[in-house]
Amino acid sequence: MKSSVSTIQIPRPQASRAQIVIAFAAVYVIWGSTYLTIHIAIETIPALLMSGARFILAGLLLLAFSHRPGAPRERLTLIHWRSAIVIGGCLLLFGNGGVAWGEQYLPSGFVALIIATVPLWMALFAPAFGGRWINWTAAIGIAIGLAGIVLLVRPGGGGAGHWQTLVVLMAPLLWALGSLYARNAPAPRQPLTAVGMEMVAGGVLLSVAGVVTGELGHVHLGSVSFASVAAFVYLVLIGALVGYVAYIWLLHHVSVTAASTYAFVNPVVAVALGALVLGEQVTPVTLIAATLIIGAVVLLLIGQSRKTEPAVTLEVPVRDVA
Repeated sequence: MKSSVSTIQIPRPQASRAQIVIAFAAVYVIWGSTYLTIHIAIETIPALLMSGARFILAGLLLLAFSHRPGAPRERLTLIHWRSAIVIGGCLLLFGNGGVAWGEQYLPSGFVALIIATVPLWMALFAPAFGGRWINWTAAIGIAIGLAGIVLLVRPGGGGAGHWQTLVVLMAPLLWALGSLYARNAPAPRQPLTAVGMEMVAGGVLLSVAGVVTGELGHVHLGSVSFASVAAFVYLVLIGALVGYVAYIWLLHHVSVTAASTYAFVNPVVAVALGALVLGEQVTPVTLIAATLIIGAVVLLLIGQSRKTEPAVTLEVPVRDVA
């Protein structure tokens, strides 16, 4: 589903092969599993309110950690909070909120494949935000990815016939626009502080949206299942916190291109878990569409990669992806 970006230039420290493998495994599995755990959480907890509580809690924990005794202090301004509200609105309210809301009606694996198109939309709209134009390799990747989307949402594609599919399609689009806006938006110097602020702002917006859409009337604490509570705790502590720590650590030790490979691994994990745990049907059309979308992201990453990366550009997306 992801991405807020705080950018700093840092040297790349050394890390052992085992540490890198563990960090990659954490990002691949944790962020890929969030689609399944979102589905379980919203079985007995309203989707938008669940997402709002999740990100408010995770954001407050990140802010508490970034302002722990001995940590560098920084004054947070109204301009910083304005950026956090815009980014949190695009990424969390419309992006993650669209995922959680959509999973009430659509298979989690299907939603994951739709969200996997975020890099394609970012590449398309990057020039409008001062980014570089795509090359032919990336253009071919985008064309293949869009073909995969068309195949996925066509009649018989797995999500077609549901008007909710159109809402979910807007999630990666707004996610990408919010991520591109975040590149040059005023933000605190500490990436975890920026992410924490965006989580809190987005969580509040999600909660307001839940109240406005009448979800408050569907909150029945006595009927909330243990599985939903466990999934919620997992989403806060593992998905939103451990996943981010692992991803940020990777950005300190490997290239941005390598770290970005989660974009085509996560949907594979999500589809597999949806089929194994939830019994979601994986049709031949879905498999073909998945191959096109994931292959498109691979081509896009290849086309945008650089031969040398003397330092890491630290990009911290508000993403579990989902």
